[in-house]
Amino acid sequence: MNLRGSRIRPHAEVSTHSLNDIMFFLLLFFLIVSTMVSPSVVKLTLPSAKNAQALNKQVIKLEVSDDLRYFLKGKEIPFEELEPAMAEAVNGINEPTIVLSLDKSLSIQQLVDVLEIGNRLKVKMILATRAPNG
Repeated sequence: MNLRGSRIRPHAEVSTHSLNDIMFFLLLFFLIVSTMVSPSVVKLTLPSAKNAQALNKQVIKLEVSDDLRYFLKGKEIPFEELEPAMAEAVNGINEPTIVLSLDKSLSIQQLVDVLEIGNRLKVKMILATRAPNG
């Protein structure tokens, strides 16, 4: 009699039926949480060049060329003297507005440097753009 061959050995099984549900709920949880948490997101409203708008106020034009030469009302001014010159230009004007015309090759930091001066002087500044066809 062969007693060894007739024994039935139990097979080890791992039930994975509930893992699908757990993974689905984890995926859903992280998807919802990731849309709610957005640290360091900056919402920008970029200027559009398609819609032109005429200004009825007295405006002062400030132009910055690609080699960082500053022109206030058509007169060249060094950057170090830009703040006093802007203060003198807006002196006596009710709600002064400065129109910035910057070369497209300039960096954002150079724009921010000019905007900081306008912020200190409490002057409204508008960034001029060109129409797409010209």
